[in-house]
Order: sequence, then structure tokens, then C-alpha cells
Amino acid sequence: MSKNKNLNDAARAKKDEFYTQLSDIDNEVQHYTKHFPGKKILCNCDDPFESQFFYHFAVKFYEYKLQKLTATSYKTSPIMGDLFNPVEDKKVAYKVEINEIKILPNSNRDGVAVEDVKALMNELKAALGDKDSVTVGKNTLSILKGDGDGNFLAGDFRSKECIAALEDSDLVITNPPFSLFREFVSLLFQKKKLFLIVGNFNAVTYKEIFPRIMKNEMWLGYGFKNTVGFFKSPYEDTAVASQHKEGLIRNSGVTWYTNLDHDKRHKPIDFSERYARTPEKFPRYDNYDAIEVSKTLDIPEDYFGVMGVPITFLDKYCPEQFEIIGMAKRGAGDPALKTKVYTPADYLNYSDLNAGPVLIIDGVPKNTYPRILIRRRENS
Repeated sequence: MSKNKNLNDAARAKKDEFYTQLSDIDNEVQHYTKHFPGKKILCNCDDPFESQFFYHFAVKFYEYKLQKLTATSYKTSPIMGDLFNPVEDKKVAYKVEINEIKILPNSNRDGVAVEDVKALMNELKAALGDKDSVTVGKNTLSILKGDGDGNFLAGDFRSKECIAALEDSDLVITNPPFSLFREFVSLLFQKKKLFLIVGNFNAVTYKEIFPRIMKNEMWLGYGFKNTVGFFKSPYEDTAVASQHKEGLIRNSGVTWYTNLDHDKRHKPIDFSERYARTPEKFPRYDNYDAIEVSKTLDIPEDYFGVMGVPITFLDKYCPEQFEIIGMAKRGAGDPALKTKVYTPADYLNYSDLNAGPVLIIDGVPKNTYPRILIRRRENS
């Protein structure tokens, strides 16, 4: 069974309720704080009464010098519901706009704590009552209505209300629904927004995502340890692995995507291999003008031609050191990069062979995994 079965199942079945832990948010967000002062941050897949994204930024509101914090929730977003695939109405969708947070009296604290945020949200909810919107001090809590035409329910990031909130923001930080990742990212670029979001690592191969990575319009963040995330979720944990955490689902193959610059992406790879020493270790593809490098750490120091590397290379990618040429994968790469297209006259399994890079092993053509085609930059 695939290690990332939970994520793949989510994409197929539109099971999108994977709630990110506060510790994972803390670990990633710490690398981007220089981008936050004066920004209006939007968490647009986040219930303000539940989401750890919202609580992280509310607690850090003054430390990060934020101008505004907004969160919107989907109508069925609690653990009891199915995000973006509802079967019945289960809850109200909220939008909260935070412009100030007061520390509880007699708390003997200098900074904002979770207790202060919870008190603020409870105050707003009590003041809301049966109204559609209420403002207490400089903060507003509203009930989202949706588009009303049956297209998008209340709190759906594609609804008019949520797009208006997106347009008012500078920076989006959230865990969007895996099944709608392509559409979510497309909307962010359409509205020209900065972002830091959680997604399936395999999304790097999507035809809607990879070209943006190749053009350095977006890239990977620091990521989860070993690309493994543990999420609170109502679904059965079907991942086969010895590493589990009580009450959480283990998802292999998960990472952070962003267009915020960070130090890691400018750290060059240290080389340990040389092509001249062991050229047989780097065979040439039969259908691409490139050599096979099966491990990122095996990239040879003295080779400046095109190389095919695993998609996990992107976790080490330094744009000053390498140029991304394309993707060797059917449906995601540029067909013009191929030097050969197999036909039925060549091999019975010609269609399978055309799906990606091919190596000739003992006279027999063999598929490899999808590869990113890269080239070392001169003087790097």
C-alpha cells in the first residue's frame, strides 16, 4: 500500500479535512517572519473557532506587526463534516476580521496568549447573537452566506464573499483542500497574492503547478520532517508505517508551497560525486538527451549537461546553482524535450514507455520514475 495513500485518497474522493497541528505551523512560519510586518494575512480555509492557523497568527499579531488578520470557514468545516463535499448543512460559516487583541486583565502577561484569543472570539460570538454581523471595538465577526445560486456554499474559497476577502489581503497562509489544490493556487496567482500553503508533494508534477516552479514563481518551503505530516482528521488512518501518533492521521508526501523568499532555497547542494570518475553510474536516457541521476545527493560536480533527477530534488533546489529545463513525464512536461517517441513498431508497451524517461538495460527498455530535467549553471 502506498505511503501517501491518505493524500491520494483525498484527491480522488474529495476528503479534504486534514487539520494542521500548531507545532507544524510554528516550525514552518518562523522562517518567514521578515515578510509579515504591515501585512494583512488571510486564512481562508480556517474556522476561527478551531483553526490552529488562526490561533497562531492571532497570538503573534503584535509580534509579527500585522495590520489585519482575517479567517473564513466553510459551512461544514468542523471535524464532523466533509470539507467542500457536504451532504447536509451542519454549521454556520464565519468570517472574522481582527485588528486588535486585548490581553485579559490581571493576567500578568506582556504578550497575547491563546486565552486572550479565545476570550475575544467568545465575546464576538456572544455579541453576534442572531445578527449577520457584529463589530466589537475594532474586530468584526460575520456570517457568510455563499453565492446563493447553488454554485459555491458559504465559506467556499471560490465564493464571492471569500474572493472579496482574498482581494483585501496581502498574504494567504492555510492548508487548502487537497482535491482543489490546482484551483486554489490558480486563484492565488490570478489575484497576485503572496502565500504559504500545505499541499501534496506530488503536486509538483501537476501541469498547472510545475511550470510555475520552473519559472521560479513558486517553490517549496522548509517542509515537514521527511515529508511526513500528522493531521487531525475524521478519516481512518490507512497509511502503512510503524510511525503513528494517537488521534492523528499520518500522511507521507506532504510539504509547504510558497512564493515567499527564504534562506533554504539559496543554500547550494554539496557535491560528492564526479561524472568523470564513474560515468557508468549515470546512464543516458534512450528518449531524452539527458543522463539519469537516481539520487539528488549523487548529482556529479563536473557535469554541466542536462540531468534527470527525482522530484524530491526540489526540496534541495537552489536557483543560483541549477536551471530547471523541464519535466520528463507525460502530461506535465514539454513534448519537445523528447528525442524519441515510441510506436507499436518499436515495442508492444510503447505507450507505457512514452510516459517518461527510458533506460536501456541489458538491451531491454525500462521506464524510470518521472524526472525533473535540470542543468548546472556555469560558475555555480
